[in-house]
Amino acid sequence: MTTATAQLPQMDDSSEALGLCRFCQNELRYTLVDLGMAPPCNNMVSREQLNQMEPFYPQRVFVCEKCFLVQLLEYISPLEIFSDYTYFSSFSDSWLDHARRYTDLMQERFGLNSASQVVEIASNDGYLLQYFIEKGIPVLGVEPAANVARVALDKGIPTVIEFFGEKSARGLVENGHRADLILGNNVLAHVPDINDFVGGLKILLKGQGVITMEFPHLLRLMAENQFDTIYHEHFSYFSFTTVEKIFAAHGLTLFDVQELPTHGGSLRIYARHTEDATKPVGPGVADLKEREEAAGFSRLEHYAAFGEQVKETKRKLLDFLVEAKRAGKTIAGYGAPGKGNTLLNYCGIRTDFIDYTVDRSPYKQGKYLPGTHIPVYAPEKIKETRPDYILILPWNLKEEIARQMSYVREWGGQFVVPIPEVTVF
Repeated sequence: MTTATAQLPQMDDSSEALGLCRFCQNELRYTLVDLGMAPPCNNMVSREQLNQMEPFYPQRVFVCEKCFLVQLLEYISPLEIFSDYTYFSSFSDSWLDHARRYTDLMQERFGLNSASQVVEIASNDGYLLQYFIEKGIPVLGVEPAANVARVALDKGIPTVIEFFGEKSARGLVENGHRADLILGNNVLAHVPDINDFVGGLKILLKGQGVITMEFPHLLRLMAENQFDTIYHEHFSYFSFTTVEKIFAAHGLTLFDVQELPTHGGSLRIYARHTEDATKPVGPGVADLKEREEAAGFSRLEHYAAFGEQVKETKRKLLDFLVEAKRAGKTIAGYGAPGKGNTLLNYCGIRTDFIDYTVDRSPYKQGKYLPGTHIPVYAPEKIKETRPDYILILPWNLKEEIARQMSYVREWGGQFVVPIPEVTVF
């Protein structure tokens, strides 16, 4: 074992917390980063719950030394997470624009028409499928969160309320829903049984169909210190090299990949049946694998320094907040996203630093952030209190938010983003 490898925190084989890799079943012995204990990131707290106990679970992230899948153990079941979900995709204008451009690209590239079938896994409130419907392309959404799915159904978007896997895929096929295009945006990370999920994609896909999946790229997460995207409902964090192995194990070949700016840097992978010779593997696949190899993603020592990098980001953010408060400055937050709750709980930031936060979603307004109990208001609260600083928690949407809130400049207000490091603008 090299010196660098030895520096990785290693769990004792007798530890009760030892787990198995959710893809290859290898023992998980190495920690990428430990973010301590935190409540489920989307469990918003009502006023009546403020004096009640909240469950906290470990946010210790492991890296498999065999397949290099980065992962959390399953402390919370998907049923608990998604039974009453608070994330609605339609409240982000930039995300809607991303969805619209995606549908244009898919129609043009793959010739989708009224005879095609598009299935979206984790279709949320219909934010994307609505644009395929506008084009006259038949769609079906699969969404496990009933409260979110009802919004899509109210829009007239066909939606099945269930978790996706091999069993549900067989049921969809039996009901005539073999897909020309299967898509999943930011769902792959939410799946605890990755083999069952990808196996279901194989079953549902037509012989010459296409799968696209989008997810945050582990390369960008580590390079840009995006540790706040780690939370309990994100079970896995993928490099392209590892996700290719997972799909190949289920008879699916990745034939193209695109690097996207969304969520701080994401990948969109394109998959087909391995036996489908109509879609040759493009040069982008080998190029990205070579870059990941050069960066060290297939060597355990590459993962050793990330934990200290995260600790230093925490120190810098707390330094800024302490200095601002000592100078008599007021600080409000913008947004109540899962990533923000990871950041706030890990750094121990509560109302001693941030007076409140605001969010466009009425489902979050009037509630309190999990763990920190920072109150959530409508965005109009910013105009009422005129804070000196606004900490943008969904930093991946900082340009959109800064445009929407440009009026804070009238009183000299400034925006702050915490990732990859504290920046005031």
